[in-house]
Amino acid sequence: GRVRAGLSAVLLVLACLITPLGALSTWAKYEIGDADNYVATMAPLASEPAVRETVADAATGEIMKQIDVGPLQDTVEAFLHEAILSFTDTAAFRTAWDAANRAAHDAVQDSLNNGGDSSVAIDLAPITEQIKTQLIEDGVPFAHSIPITHTEVTVLDAQDLGTARKGFHMLQVAGIWLPLGALVCAVVGIALAVRRRRAVMATGLGLALSAAALAVALAVGRSLTLDDLPRDLSRPAVAAVYDALTSTLRTTAWVIVAVGLAVALVAWAGGRFG
Repeated sequence: GRVRAGLSAVLLVLACLITPLGALSTWAKYEIGDADNYVATMAPLASEPAVRETVADAATGEIMKQIDVGPLQDTVEAFLHEAILSFTDTAAFRTAWDAANRAAHDAVQDSLNNGGDSSVAIDLAPITEQIKTQLIEDGVPFAHSIPITHTEVTVLDAQDLGTARKGFHMLQVAGIWLPLGALVCAVVGIALAVRRRRAVMATGLGLALSAAALAVALAVGRSLTLDDLPRDLSRPAVAAVYDALTSTLRTTAWVIVAVGLAVALVAWAGGRFG
């Protein structure tokens, strides 16, 4: 009986510890690792004001480095910025944004899988090309002289990517197997328990606690990410990207908290009033 109870306790503790890792591995493999899901996650950011402003600033700055209109430089820069900002509210921009994010995703995955020391960035050249075409159609005099350069907005610098590579790659390899392992541990642990109702209640509370810890870790990670930003990066834009990428993970964590507490409550009520 002691061996059975001890084995049950070990399995249930493992189930609670593995659950947040399982949520992370599933998210890493099927949302971040899958190109279509990643692009779909990033797509709504094309309508985010802070992201649109950041893209307009980056594209305007790069274009103005390549053209010289003399004393009209400031006027042209302001006009160009406004035109680009207006363009970011079009379907053409959203298409170019998706293409840029797909290319960035492929670069990140290649670096995670095969190594590499270069930074990963979103190339705004397709967006600049669309802007140039639109300005030419609108009859803007200097539009023909706008160069199509590879303006990049860094997503991950080389140092951050190198630090995250091994852990993130391991999570993607684990994929669905971690949550399945947690489920098996929970089922077998409860089946072996001498007092199953208490085991179910303890498991529910343990799952809720571990998932809550994951939600707190995501909030802390957001704060640390924003605190470490270089001055030239927009905090609202980076915050929007972080929130979009972790939205599903945060929702999953709170769903597990709710389910765990519900299971514990039902088990408690069953013993109290049964």
